[in-house]
Amino acid sequence: MFEREKRGERALLIQPQAPGRDESDSLEEFSELARSAGASVLATLTGRVDRPNPALYIGSGKAEEAKQLCALHDIDLVLVNATLSPVQERNLEKHLQCRVVDRTGLILDIFSQRARSFEGKLQVELAQLKHVATRLVRGWTHLERQRGGSIGLRGPGETQLETDRRLLAERVKVLSRRLEQAERRQAQARRARLRNAVPRIALVGYTNAGKSTLFNALTGAGAYAADQLFATLDPTVRRLDGLDCGDVVLADTVGFVSDLPHELVAAFRSTLSEAREADLLLHVIDAADPLVRERIADVEAVLAEIGAGEIPQVQVFNKIDRVEDAQPRRDAEPGSEVERVFISARDGLGLDLLRQALSARFASHRFVDALRLEPSAGRIRARLFALGAVRSETVDEEGWELQVDLPLAQAGRLAAEFPECAAFDALRAPPPPEDWEPTPERDGLPAAPAG
Repeated sequence: MFEREKRGERALLIQPQAPGRDESDSLEEFSELARSAGASVLATLTGRVDRPNPALYIGSGKAEEAKQLCALHDIDLVLVNATLSPVQERNLEKHLQCRVVDRTGLILDIFSQRARSFEGKLQVELAQLKHVATRLVRGWTHLERQRGGSIGLRGPGETQLETDRRLLAERVKVLSRRLEQAERRQAQARRARLRNAVPRIALVGYTNAGKSTLFNALTGAGAYAADQLFATLDPTVRRLDGLDCGDVVLADTVGFVSDLPHELVAAFRSTLSEAREADLLLHVIDAADPLVRERIADVEAVLAEIGAGEIPQVQVFNKIDRVEDAQPRRDAEPGSEVERVFISARDGLGLDLLRQALSARFASHRFVDALRLEPSAGRIRARLFALGAVRSETVDEEGWELQVDLPLAQAGRLAAEFPECAAFDALRAPPPPEDWEPTPERDGLPAAPAG
């Protein structure tokens, strides 16, 4: 075995290549991931892998070539753009005599650097511990020794490896409990938004598509945005004002990436619930990305995995300032009902078109009408003013006439709270006729077979 280096910044990238596939774009993205983690990429190695080697993942010839590159460039970190088993990772480390990290471990490392909120740090640590649980034996020779060694302490006992595994399991339990508490607080906040009947929009998309830049442009929130992968992890929620349909809530979520580790999908379920529980998804797409179709497919796959695949979408093609002759526009993809808006969040191009699309999307979520209230309906009038729903008011001897604009769900609750108010009759379900009787057809059930 070997003693593990603490530096871990002089990196060799290994890109396994499937037969008949061009992995140059995948290697470029993996290089960007490495740089985002703080590594200096000194060399790259590609190799065809028809079937992963059970011992090393790559072939023995490529493993020897990688060892020569490590010696030539004084490499102390090898990054493999694949998911390695613990055995493959351990064997590669023994052969190369340096630290080996696979794609999952690299993304987890980036997430650990970028998490800022208490909940985000818990989620990342939990994902890391679950990933490391099966890899405790790699690289540490002391883990096989027992705790004894002194007089009175020798003999049967717990090995260091067993101790570490037990401590790790206890830490996982503690983190899981804390995360459940944090998730309950987040759920309470989401329920409060539901009670207020404010429509919810979630920004989703491939990492570095410009979600945080668009979020800042729409809300003025000042969230951190940078031209790098996974620049922000923690969800940020702000109210989006100034739409014709009234106020909505906008949430900026973590960016997706191809082959997103399942540990992260599971650990970030509360963060991703902002997308899963939204009324509308703004799918932000980098219009200048040459692999735009593949990126869209990757995001759709993750949305389906977290249970958000059926939520309505508006596709926002961002960064049109990098596309020659591209202009802001609003249209629909041929043969599809998905609306598209082409913008540049950085330059502010097309943001008015996006606001129009959002206003049109949520116009049906609002109750906009003239209400006639009798003088005895002062409580209803006061409630409408308290909700900020009154746009104008005229008064005469018969009472008040109010022009109101409020969320449809909120109006429905007012109609139930004040059944004596005839102004809300349009929101109430009409009573069934006196001779009405339930039948399977009326209930939407199939009729019983004859006979």
